[in-house]
Amino acid sequence: MTLMIERLSLHADGVAHGPEGTVHVAMALPGEEVTGVIENGRIAAPKIVTPSADRVSAPCPHYRACGGCVMQHASEPFTARWKAEVVRNALASRNIEAPEISVSTSPLHSRRRATLAGRRTKKGTLVGFHARASDTLVEVPGCLILRPELMAAIPILHEATTIGASRKGEVAFSVTLSQGGIDLAAIGGKDSDPAQFEALADLARQYDVARLTWNDEVVAARHPATQRFGVAQVAPPPGAFLQATEHGEAALVGFVREALVGASKVADLFAGCGTFSLPLAEQADVHAVENASAMIEALDQGWRQAKGLHRVTSEVRDLFRRPLLSDEIDRYDGVVIDPPRAGAEAQVEQICASRVKRVVHVSCNPVTFARETAALTAAGFTLEKTLVVDQFRFSAHVEVAAYFSR
Repeated sequence: MTLMIERLSLHADGVAHGPEGTVHVAMALPGEEVTGVIENGRIAAPKIVTPSADRVSAPCPHYRACGGCVMQHASEPFTARWKAEVVRNALASRNIEAPEISVSTSPLHSRRRATLAGRRTKKGTLVGFHARASDTLVEVPGCLILRPELMAAIPILHEATTIGASRKGEVAFSVTLSQGGIDLAAIGGKDSDPAQFEALADLARQYDVARLTWNDEVVAARHPATQRFGVAQVAPPPGAFLQATEHGEAALVGFVREALVGASKVADLFAGCGTFSLPLAEQADVHAVENASAMIEALDQGWRQAKGLHRVTSEVRDLFRRPLLSDEIDRYDGVVIDPPRAGAEAQVEQICASRVKRVVHVSCNPVTFARETAALTAAGFTLEKTLVVDQFRFSAHVEVAAYFSR
């Protein structure tokens, strides 16, 4: 049976109507005719009978095996249109018409942080990304996504796997490019004994790793693992959240700063280590709120060492359990909110009840973003501008920033 792909799912699978209901088709595009074996409502290895004009040859030889990318078969214009459409459809499901949506796409070889897995084998070690829906590891020499500096660090991960991985376990390596070099945080390896600790410390010396952390224990800190946020230098804690590319961060920061020009006091909620707080402090007083004390400490230290910034205050607070209340928000004339995928329903409720007139919402989940947009618009806010930032090239991940005023 030939199936017609009607649309893409949120995970970028093609969606078709089959003999027994909806069928998800891997690596398919809308308008394509496909055939293949249907198992559990899915065609994992389709044959494309009639290809879309938006289909391109995947540029990476690892694409069919590696699970790091899901959209290399789609043209770049199609991917940009689709990611904007995901946001537009999410808003439409709440009866909200989106204004024009701009898209900013990070270039190839720009990812400055990634999580790779390492595993010991009978012949040595494997380091790479997981295959699609599998625990199989796929090595990715010549990866098109990662910064060259991260690719150059893969031999370090092989050696660290040899030193610290158990026979049957797997080590997750969070690798980040900092201004001081490679910042490596490993989780899941054997607990470090003195011999292993010394071997890992030698590895850090050999490769001049800026910082190496093993199961949350700092093994080596040879150089400050700093990031630049505006004019400030910040040393995030190991494995801390960081925007995936410098390009994506610049696009988001530029959007936030432009939206809040003229605001004199800004609250930055879910502030992390200061991605938005510290650049905003070049134009306004900022109050940064974050649940992780180590992140707030790094933010505060970065502000104190920088020159020429407005006042930045900070607060460790769980905004899910104890959101900033409406009367507290009334102290500010602008709010930035950048919650995790679950969104921040309780915090948005307090923003709606406040008197604040300008809000910038940054979200990595169009579904929760649409839910919170509905709450804001019901409270009198207007959705003025929307930006989609694609810093996870070839993935189904959609990040959106929006400016609201009332």
